[in-house]
Amino acid sequence: MSDADGRVRAAILISGAGSNMTALIEAARRPESAYSVALVVSNNPDAGGLALAAAQGVETIAIDHRPFGKDRTAHEAAVQVELERRRVEVVALAGYMRLLTPWLVSRWEGRMLNIHPSLLPLYPGLDTHSRAIAAGDAEAGCTVHLVTEGVDEGPILDQARVPILPDDTPASLAQRVLAAEHGLYPKALDAFCARIRSL
Repeated sequence: MSDADGRVRAAILISGAGSNMTALIEAARRPESAYSVALVVSNNPDAGGLALAAAQGVETIAIDHRPFGKDRTAHEAAVQVELERRRVEVVALAGYMRLLTPWLVSRWEGRMLNIHPSLLPLYPGLDTHSRAIAAGDAEAGCTVHLVTEGVDEGPILDQARVPILPDDTPASLAQRVLAAEHGLYPKALDAFCARIRSL
């Protein structure tokens, strides 16, 4: 169920500082945005992004994964209850540092997005910047994709390319790729939600 103004209701899942989350929230303020941010959820009660989202007037909730021990599905079920309660239609992962189980992924099939700091299908998983530099690549970048059960394997929605400079370190490259993420993710989420809205 969309908002009264027809915007798609999105939730953002975070674990940390929430820089991509902030970019998504700010973009949602534009009158022409196809989505609104209905909820920010974190598995980490100390995530800095929670305070940032609350300061922007977005509802937040922390569902600490630690009391659930190794039962990932039980933790995800608690998250799912809150998503359903807010009538969320699309989920955007933004630095959510949990491996999702098939239980949650299947419930959001075709409606859950993630941003990854490489030009997929190159370098799924971790250490993307050091791997790109070690390979002698001319460029790196970031990818917004749909989430599937395979890690970073879902259909690609959009990408942004960032040149690798001769003196780049993984840290300096990461900084520039993150800046590109802040431009790419809101654009990709907006285009995705606009398509949903037109169905």
